[in-house]
Amino acid sequence: MKSAGALLLNLSGSDALSSKLQEILASAFNITLSSHSSDSVSARDEELAQTILRADAALIFLISVPSAVAGTRDVLAALKRIVPDVPVLVALEECDSTEAFELLNAGAADFIAAPFQEIDVLPRAWKALHDCCAEDNASNVDPRRQLVGQSPIFLQQAQKISLIAACEANVLIVGETGTGKELYARAIHYGSARAGRPFMPVNCGAIPAELVENELFGHMRGAYTSASNLQVGLIEEANGGTLFLDEIDCLPVHGQVKLLRFLQEKEYRPLGSSRTKRADVRVVAASNLNLEEAVDTGKVRQDLFYRLNIISLTLPPLRDRREDIPLLARHFLAKYSREFDSRVRDFSEEAMDVLMVYSWPGNVRELEHAVERAIVLCNKSLIQASDIVLSNQTQNGKRESLREAKAKEIERFEKNYIQGVLSACRGNISRAARISQKNRRAFWQLIQKYRIDVSRFKPAS
Repeated sequence: MKSAGALLLNLSGSDALSSKLQEILASAFNITLSSHSSDSVSARDEELAQTILRADAALIFLISVPSAVAGTRDVLAALKRIVPDVPVLVALEECDSTEAFELLNAGAADFIAAPFQEIDVLPRAWKALHDCCAEDNASNVDPRRQLVGQSPIFLQQAQKISLIAACEANVLIVGETGTGKELYARAIHYGSARAGRPFMPVNCGAIPAELVENELFGHMRGAYTSASNLQVGLIEEANGGTLFLDEIDCLPVHGQVKLLRFLQEKEYRPLGSSRTKRADVRVVAASNLNLEEAVDTGKVRQDLFYRLNIISLTLPPLRDRREDIPLLARHFLAKYSREFDSRVRDFSEEAMDVLMVYSWPGNVRELEHAVERAIVLCNKSLIQASDIVLSNQTQNGKRESLREAKAKEIERFEKNYIQGVLSACRGNISRAARISQKNRRAFWQLIQKYRIDVSRFKPAS
């Protein structure tokens, strides 16, 4: 059973009912009280989101009244969006079967009718917890639950996972270091019919060039001088499951040739063997490079690129999905606060400002490490700006001021935006200025400020 407590949200305004339910649950859970009125709470309520994430609840109780069912549905929608795997039990002051049914359809795990009795409340709470824990154990912490974000650019890619998982085509995931390429690969695997079979991650950059064939396909005993035993290759180990080839651009050319043959025929031959073997393996490849450019330079074979790039996912860098930074930061805060048994519960406003304006060259992975360090360094309930250690520190160990960091980010955004608009307008400054809703002179001043060569965006004559 989960060790975290329950969160009690009182939408009815009845302190007596809240106190009674708290008294019943006190013997089984640690209760965090939070009061809201049904008029002020909605699915877009940021205060509600912060309350839920800070509480890290294993169960959520809503005290409601039939006359506020519409408001309760909004809160249920918000809860299912913020913490989709946490069961919500609705405690009704009066039991109306039609309205109770509406709440169950809206996502409530169960409902309890007043007067609240221990024999009614606790069995329902324990059952909801048991069902939730059983689901957690069965899915072995489904990686899809670790994909955190609500920005449009994030959702555009994340929503493709279920569709990709349902098919058997090879997948190519492209994204900067730290954007979560392996996490997406795992989400695809564990959302597919192959979930019960192995997921084999391989960093191609870590395999010595002369051992690539041996690692992928294995060898027979006596295949070469030091081959004293049979060795099974990664492809055979992944049989029936998914082979994740990270940094595929680091695979040497002769290894690419061997891999291509396997992708085409689903057949391979271990070193030293005269017999061909077959394996049912889905391949998901990843790279932090633009593979089309890698093909042009000869680093990646064109035929291998086409074979892998049947379905592609392009993961956005964290700087392009800044609205997800608070959600991600609090997600990691909850994770490491539990792991370190820390009393840290949230970020100060100044600390969150530091996270929001930083460029995050290491993306989500760097953010996770920054939050982990901050929890270790923080001796208060709120993480302060001074607790956040980032890589853009100067030689004397002083961090950039918030104003300096913010100015750099604004300049980076302006330059990228202007270049993007000019590219879309094929170097036509007047049209680009209109799209940007700026007069031509002001737009031209920005072009000069960032020393942008407009001629490179114009079509070749």
